Amino acid sequence: MLTIALSKGKLIESALDLFRRAGYNVAGLSGESRRLVFACPEIGVTFLIVRPSDVPTYVEYGGADAGIVGKDVLMEQDSDVYEPLDLGFGACRISVAALKGEGLRDRLSSKIRIATKYPKITERFFNERGIPVEIIKLYGSIELAPVVGLADRIVDLVETGSTLKAHDLVEVEVIAQSTARFIVNRASLRLKHEPLMELIRRLRAALEPRASTLGNGRPSTARRGKKKAARA
Repeated sequence: MLTIALSKGKLIESALDLFRRAGYNVAGLSGESRRLVFACPEIGVTFLIVRPSDVPTYVEYGGADAGIVGKDVLMEQDSDVYEPLDLGFGACRISVAALKGEGLRDRLSSKIRIATKYPKITERFFNERGIPVEIIKLYGSIELAPVVGLADRIVDLVETGSTLKAHDLVEVEVIAQSTARFIVNRASLRLKHEPLMELIRRLRAALEPRASTLGNGRPSTARRGKKKAARA
């Protein structure tokens, strides 16, 4: 049996649809259910439904053999997992935003205060540009921070930009693009090599043309700086 962790929320229905198109019977699974564990012995898979931020942890530490999670979560957590597939859905961008009219004003003589739920991504981005920042960690309603004077800017996920516009905010810079990724535990790839590679092959075949694979189809690590591909 393979254990696969799926993200609660907006990615789960697209993930389940992908499994269906890959030929896996996932009848009975739904993001609306309160159940957290779905055993599907007929396809040799047990699904775990967990918070998006927990998916890389379950996979990295062996609670799950594989999982589906947004690239933004992987970038923030810097998890040591293989990342063989870019699934293409759940597309959005990690962006810097500011109140309209203040987007081009850098206060290089003092720290820029930035509100975000991505402190690691934010710190890396501004450090690489030599801009001093003070990071305020928030867990929701990030757009309110500049409105009430809590922060000069925010770093957050942007899909359509309508929420930013509603709060009189504009995107200043795009840090990275984010889509859903299929990730695999390193030990599981050795111990359960055949079923995992078969799963990866079927998921890849089911992807729409716009989706692409990373590393020419060979697993790579999501940890920053890791380039080694998995051995076949």
